[in-house]
Formats: sequence, C-alpha cells, structure tokens
Amino acid sequence: MDRLAAMQTFVRVAEAGSFTAVADQMDVARSAVTRQIAALEAHLGVKLIARSTRRLSLTSEGVRYLELARDILDRVSEAEGELTCGRKGLSGLIRASVPMTFGLLHLTPLILEFSRAHPDIRIDLDFNDRRVNLIEEGMDLALRITKQLDDTQVARRLTACRSVVAASPEYLKRHGEPKHPDELVDHACLAYSLVMRTAWPFMIGNEVHWVDIRGPITANNGNALQDAAVAGMGIVYQPTFIAADALRNGTLVPILKDFPTPVLDMFAVFPGGRFVPQRVRTFVDFLAEKLGPEPYWDRGLGLD
Repeated sequence: MDRLAAMQTFVRVAEAGSFTAVADQMDVARSAVTRQIAALEAHLGVKLIARSTRRLSLTSEGVRYLELARDILDRVSEAEGELTCGRKGLSGLIRASVPMTFGLLHLTPLILEFSRAHPDIRIDLDFNDRRVNLIEEGMDLALRITKQLDDTQVARRLTACRSVVAASPEYLKRHGEPKHPDELVDHACLAYSLVMRTAWPFMIGNEVHWVDIRGPITANNGNALQDAAVAGMGIVYQPTFIAADALRNGTLVPILKDFPTPVLDMFAVFPGGRFVPQRVRTFVDFLAEKLGPEPYWDRGLGLD
C-alpha cells in the first residue's frame, strides 16, 4: 500500500463526505477508493470512517487522523514545491470554477498568456454561474463576485466589480428616462434569474436602497440580458465587465448616474483547510496583477 496516496484519498473522502464523489474526481471505480481506505484502516488498526446506508461520518480516530494527515500532506506539498519549482518550473493541474460571461470575455485571454509562460501547468476551467462546493467538486479555486465573504472562507481579492444601469437610446426615446430608482416600477427591467430577489440595489445617502423591478425577460446569463437591452426590450443592471463595450459604442446609455450601484469585489476563493500549491498561488498572483485594483474595462467610462 502507498501510504501517502492512501492518506490523500482518505482526506478527499473525509472532505467530500462521499466515496462516489472522490471516485469520480479520481476517475476510478468506487471500489478502488473503498479498498484503499480499508487498507489504510487495516494498517493503522483503527476505524477511520463509520459507514451506513445513508451517510458517511468520521470516527473520533478519523477526526484526529484527518487533522494530522492534512498537516503531513501540506508539508509534503510545500517541500516538493520548493524543490521542484526552481529546478524545472511549475507543473500540475489547476481546476478553477469561474463565472461564465466573465470567463469567456476576460479570463480566456489571460489563461492563454499564463499557459504560454507556464507550459507544464494544465488548467481545467468550469464555466458556471452557480456557487460550487470546491471540496466536493475537487476544485482548487473559484472566482466569486460578492460584497463580503464568509469569515470562514480563504480568499484573495483580485479586483473591483462595478455595475451600471443602462438602456438603449431607442428604449429611452420611446419610454423616457427614469430620474430616480423608484421610477423603475414603471419600466421594463431585464432581470438576472440566479439571484433570490427581483430587486436592484442603489446607494441613496450612505445606505443601500432596494428597488423592486419587473419586466418581460429574465435570464441566467448577462450576455442574453444585454442583447435584449441593446434591442430596446428594457433596462438592464449589468456588471461593467459585460457592458463596457456597449457603453463605449453607444448602443447602451448609462442612466441613474446620480444613484450609484454598490461596488462589489472579485475574489479568488480556495477550499478551506487545504494547502494552496505554488502553481495555484502563482496563477492567482498573475490574475491579480493583470486585473489590477481598478480593472482595465472601467477605464474611460466616466462612471465615477
């Protein structure tokens, strides 16, 4: 038995809470995972995982072994990274979950540049707007856009993420331009369907004011909403990383500029309790440098 490999498998199973999920991540049969855990338990002479038909849980020995195994594996990874990075460069796989539209518009060109600089690193991108469980799905990091992270999350801020409220010149000519967020109730608003509430936030004074909206189209993709707005179907509340080109070429016009939208942040989020490999840290450093504290797509928009 390869004890280090068995230890790695045990940590994966403990974190994912599933033999099947880990087997899928490793692309092996579930029986291979269970045999490896059984061999590790036999070697140690203790039961690490209590199995039942419905759930998987760690024994008290398993909880303690998980803590020790994580520490050992982190030290091994760190030692290997220190020795191999300078000798032969970075290598290995990075699995990242990224917002679909941001990934397609802005991340793909950066990935190509990073890959040319680090040809031995393989990058597996999951373009998806849902919030994935990093541990269960075997991800090294996720890019998330939010106002504030949970205190338990390990993350690195990459850049600012502003939004703009905009409509086409045709729509404004036909329906008029609202002068206050509360007037949006009388307009067709194009809503993003992956948020819990159909309301848009604005800063009025020093407080966030939520305005309920309604309209003819909802979608789970920002590009689709922007296409509808450009076609004159309504007003859109968009991140500037999507809307910047349309604002510059005049197919969308910013409105309600006296009522700014809250500025969010884009973070690289890591699985909690895990050592972050050097290749992942280097990738995130690269993204932070390229995106910058004030992102390039906001330059010249005059939205401040």
